[in-house]
Amino acid sequence: MNKRNYMNTSVQEPPLDYSFRSIHVTQDLLSEEPRTGLRPVRHAKSGKSMTQSLRLNNNVLTDLRDFNHAVSQLLEHPENLAWIDLSFNDLTSIDPVLTTFFNLSVLYLHGNSIQRLGEVNKLAVLPRLRSLTLHGNPIEEEKGYRQYVLCTLPRITTFDFSGVTKADRTTAEVWKRMNIKPKKVRIKHNAF
Repeated sequence: MNKRNYMNTSVQEPPLDYSFRSIHVTQDLLSEEPRTGLRPVRHAKSGKSMTQSLRLNNNVLTDLRDFNHAVSQLLEHPENLAWIDLSFNDLTSIDPVLTTFFNLSVLYLHGNSIQRLGEVNKLAVLPRLRSLTLHGNPIEEEKGYRQYVLCTLPRITTFDFSGVTKADRTTAEVWKRMNIKPKKVRIKHNAF
């Protein structure tokens, strides 16, 4: 099966579901059985899952150490991972490993312990990211939270389960002009 057909068929596959499994570290995914849904997840000849979606919500993850290794052991095509649900864990930052999944279009991080609004900057490198959740994190209390996220990630169309409107984009642009100072360009003077 060529890659294009794989991408089309795997989008319909149900997620590999490790929600509510009391997972502390991503390495636990390799010894834990995923939950079974209404439809079974198809597997390749290698035994790996053919899905592009991973549910790790409602666990006790504090970081994503070894995430790449675990995902490569579970998924036939980890590079095609498009949807990750990490909601309701104990993550305090946005792990850079998430930025290595360039096909990621949906990322749920709500209900964690992310402290710094600047963590959102890491996600700007994801070209296909369209839906993001961050509510229920301490950063939600920061002034300009929604506007900051929308300025930093202008391609997202859904934020915290709410559609991003033209008015949201306009408000975010105005907020950006009023709150984010442009970087000053330093001019080097040649010493003669």
